[in-house]
Amino acid sequence: MNRKRAVVKVLEPSKPSAPIAPLVSGILEAIGEDPERQGLQRTPERVEKALRFLTSGYTTDIKKLVNDAIFEVKYDEMVIVKDIEFFSMCEHHMLPFYGRMHIAYIANSRVVGLSKLPRIVDVFARRLQIQERLTQQVAECIQELLDPQGVAVVAEAQHFCMMMRGVEKQQSSTVTSAMLGAFREKKETRDEFLSLIRAGK
Repeated sequence: MNRKRAVVKVLEPSKPSAPIAPLVSGILEAIGEDPERQGLQRTPERVEKALRFLTSGYTTDIKKLVNDAIFEVKYDEMVIVKDIEFFSMCEHHMLPFYGRMHIAYIANSRVVGLSKLPRIVDVFARRLQIQERLTQQVAECIQELLDPQGVAVVAEAQHFCMMMRGVEKQQSSTVTSAMLGAFREKKETRDEFLSLIRAGK
């Protein structure tokens, strides 16, 4: 019951808040820059525009995004979309992380238009995130929208907070997964999904 309430809250869009540009000017001054010099005069506005885009997942209405692209069909097999590229920002340092996500669900007489799955990934990726939560939110969203027999999501990503600072390990990657329903309960179903997303690599 608690999980369902959390999913519903995640699907609810929020409203944009106060202007960002004046705050960026303060940051530029705090690091020792002059916001009035030629190269930086429009930087606060550019940063605000970029941040609004990169965090647009907060204000996107997923139900409107999916709209009428859920279809009733006589189908109860696995649907997989592999190698969905995503870009996000970690909530700890606001540095980028990026990678690919693989999504599967076992239909329960309902399917969603294939293009909607990458759009759902973008909604949750365009928020301040940690990879573990991003993976789980995508899975729970699909479960909420389609009520399938199961959902599986695997994300593989590289994190700039590890590549540019801290341990500075440029070749490291992180893999996370979320398994719901049949994928969690049945090893053979989970193994089939994992073998299919590895195929061709």
